[in-house]
Amino acid sequence: MKKIIAVIAGGTSAEREVSLSSGNQVMAALDRGKYEVLFYDPATDLLKLAHDAGRIDAALIMLHGRGGEDGSMQGFLDVLGIPYQGSGVLGSALAMNKIVSKELYRSAGLPVAPYVVVSRHEPVSPKEIEDLLGFPVMVKPEQEGSSIGLSLVKSPTELEKALEKAFQYDDRCLVEKYLEGTEVTAAVLGNDPPTALPLVEIRPGKDFQFFDYTAKYQPGATEEICPAPLREELTKKAQEYAIKAHKVLCCRDYSRTDMILHDGEFYILETNTIPGMTATSLFPQAARAAGISFSELLDRLIDMALSRKKTG
Repeated sequence: MKKIIAVIAGGTSAEREVSLSSGNQVMAALDRGKYEVLFYDPATDLLKLAHDAGRIDAALIMLHGRGGEDGSMQGFLDVLGIPYQGSGVLGSALAMNKIVSKELYRSAGLPVAPYVVVSRHEPVSPKEIEDLLGFPVMVKPEQEGSSIGLSLVKSPTELEKALEKAFQYDDRCLVEKYLEGTEVTAAVLGNDPPTALPLVEIRPGKDFQFFDYTAKYQPGATEEICPAPLREELTKKAQEYAIKAHKVLCCRDYSRTDMILHDGEFYILETNTIPGMTATSLFPQAARAAGISFSELLDRLIDMALSRKKTG
């Protein structure tokens, strides 16, 4: 008998269009010989999802950003009794919060770039930032993904504008020392134990100062090399860091941790609990390099969700 799978995508976050793209590609890749597939957009379909909950075997959450990657949809599905792929409420909320996740990385001994937390209600002068971190710095909203609201600030005169941009999304933001180097991402798949997949090196095109929203999602804007051409010992270290980040943030099933190789050391940037599933997405590339097709990857995620389905 076919399993009934709910694909949940869209939503109301700033990453809605990316989410819809992921959802559409997942819908196309799911094996209709195994699954009956239903689609729900939380922007309009929450009542319908709740009404259908009793007949849904598992959900694939393809939401990015607030309302989907931050634990709220996970909590909703827990209440409805629908198992889903990926991290639960706690892991999702921890990874989504850039400030909390930085503290947890540090507590686990993972290297992170020097940073300060700036609040809308407790202004910090450019001089204080310069004394603490120097320039350039990266300014990041506390809880946005896909580089939304993020700015590279090269001088004190640019800081105020960057903070205003970040404060459009959150009352607190992260101001982090900019480290120049090689950006890689490390995908982790599975449980007991989780396994690191081949690394992907990210090389934004010459028109991009960093891996911003356009560089992430515009086809051809960024060169992505998988497996990353790194020495074996560096590859192993990055994979170990990714697994450690996955565990310290209480992630489940899969995650993808971004990092910068700077002066021979990897510095953790962030961990994604619902990696993108678009044509240019990094997690499917890493899975493919490990011999796992897109359809098989989805099968594995569904199987992990189904293993948590409550019976009786």
